[in-house]
Amino acid sequence: MRQRHVFGTVFTLEALVAGCVFVVVLAVLARALVRRRAGDAERSERPRLEACYVGALAAFAVFLVAWTAWQNHVEHPAAGPKPLRVDVTGFQWCWTFRYPQSPDHRRVSGTCKGEDMPTLVVPTGRTVQLRLTSRDVIHSLWIPGLRYKTDAFPHHVNTLTLTLDRAGRWRGRCAEFCGQRHWTMDFWIKAVPAREYDLWAQGGTAAA
Repeated sequence: MRQRHVFGTVFTLEALVAGCVFVVVLAVLARALVRRRAGDAERSERPRLEACYVGALAAFAVFLVAWTAWQNHVEHPAAGPKPLRVDVTGFQWCWTFRYPQSPDHRRVSGTCKGEDMPTLVVPTGRTVQLRLTSRDVIHSLWIPGLRYKTDAFPHHVNTLTLTLDRAGRWRGRCAEFCGQRHWTMDFWIKAVPAREYDLWAQGGTAAA
């Protein structure tokens, strides 16, 4: 999956940079402590060294911000002129998925009690735009296996664009504490071949 690869690349690079900075700071601190214990308490100003240090930190910060923003753009490309739209509504304590572009405006929901979990069905290889909102309090749609997470607010619509390149099924959940049964707010996202999705959208049941 492209989004998982992008997430892994960003996390690895940022972890390496953070680790290097930590080691350098730790080494400087250790050197200062050793010199202090040895009685070498003389202080000397080194403006060039300090300027290089500040410049290096600023360069790292600018690089990380710019590179992360670019990777975010790669992971979440802008939706095309006619993406598949799915309206997602979170409520205490489950989800509703509505397909306004299907002939019968198909709607999938559940109670999220036991096995009664709704399934978000999407086609592979096509751009899908999720429009998220909430009916009551703040929820957060989270798909750990795909590294997607977006908040759902009352009286507001957040959008999330995704493209899944292979068929499969992944478990999603709410990542924002929203009340007594927050822990039960699980759902499925299922990616199926485009032809199978079209049959399902026309009223079939195979995909779900």
